[in-house]
Amino acid sequence: MNAKILLIEDDQSIFDMLQERFIQWSFDVIRPADFQNIVATFVEEKPQLVIIDIQLPAFDGFHWCREIRHLSRVPIIFLSSRDHPMDMIMAMQMGADDFVQKPFHLDVLIAKVQAILRRSYDYHSENLDISNWNDAVIDFAKGEVTFLEKSSELTKNELFILRILIQSVNTVVSRDELMRKLWDDERFVNDNTLSVNVNRLRLKLEEIGLRNLIVTKKGLGYMAITKE
Repeated sequence: MNAKILLIEDDQSIFDMLQERFIQWSFDVIRPADFQNIVATFVEEKPQLVIIDIQLPAFDGFHWCREIRHLSRVPIIFLSSRDHPMDMIMAMQMGADDFVQKPFHLDVLIAKVQAILRRSYDYHSENLDISNWNDAVIDFAKGEVTFLEKSSELTKNELFILRILIQSVNTVVSRDELMRKLWDDERFVNDNTLSVNVNRLRLKLEEIGLRNLIVTKKGLGYMAITKE
């Protein structure tokens, strides 16, 4: 899969190592021209995926993730040596697709990148671009849910989770099944990531009036329900 990756990493040795490995997999890896204005590089280069560290010169990775999210729904992976759970939660709340902690195994990172690119750019080929659920219109191509003239934009992870749940509406979908479908191989999944994405999805649905429609079945998984 040929794709352009914007690697926002100020440690030259780490950048060189990752660039060399990604090139072996036919990826094009670019670096910000100016760490003071990363958005300019993003706009000019139009990458298909962004990998970003938290600790950067001038502004941290959370700042740049937020700025990129104002412009695009491009997949974003955080790559950081910081291991506090709040860092992962903040990354996901800002719209990141995954969080990889340093030190990491290169093959695991490559697998994550490939899986995210597949589900981000291939899943529209499946015949489910627009769906109706509880009088809400879900536009998977636009990444938008509309209900009673209110709309909410979802990340690719949130859209993917919602699609899986409404395909099995009123039926429990296990956490393991969701993780396998999201990341292809559950060995590469942090369980907290799924919880954060589901909770964030619920919150966005509630904000437009779709309350209590994704329920947790303790010990089993999640279920999207239809109103009576």
